Amino acid sequence: MAQFESIYLASSSPRRKELLKQLGVSFELITNQFDETPFDKESPAEYVKRLAIGKARSAMTHPDYSKSIPILGADTIVVLEGELLGKPKDIQDARLTLRSLAGKKHQVFTSVALCLGEEAIEKTASSEVQFARLTDRQIDAYCATGEPFGKAGSYAIQGAAASFISMMSGSYTGVVGLPLYETSLLLEQMQVKYLLS
Repeated sequence: MAQFESIYLASSSPRRKELLKQLGVSFELITNQFDETPFDKESPAEYVKRLAIGKARSAMTHPDYSKSIPILGADTIVVLEGELLGKPKDIQDARLTLRSLAGKKHQVFTSVALCLGEEAIEKTASSEVQFARLTDRQIDAYCATGEPFGKAGSYAIQGAAASFISMMSGSYTGVVGLPLYETSLLLEQMQVKYLLS
């Protein structure tokens, strides 16, 4: 028997909203600002975990937050050869990022955290994505779609960029923005109602 009928989602990402709906989770959006600056010598896994928990905890300070409802925070990072690839600042930045990914493998880490009061539980999904070699024409055409913007690594695996990916291992939904297997484990652990609970 579920203890919680719904949760808060500390994210404005349309992809996370869609993925939570896929799980049949009833949720309400609640967000707040959180400083995403990486710490010195912080590993990608430590960084993304801190962001997921930090975003959830930060949203707990929102005036509409009810302390009796769990809050879910998540974050996704893309790492190429040890370097974090954030969201592109502009079209030129998106082009440079896509050129650097072309023909190479990179890692995607998505951490999801569920917090209630002082309790915080978290899981991280790591995936490896292999990009095909890309021409400048392909990169320009993709940038013209607008898809790279607002996305870590300047691409959306669930969009036209799927045609750039020659191989992937790990969590597909994690690369999209919310690893559903890991999320379902957290929902079960905190006794939150969802479609298959």
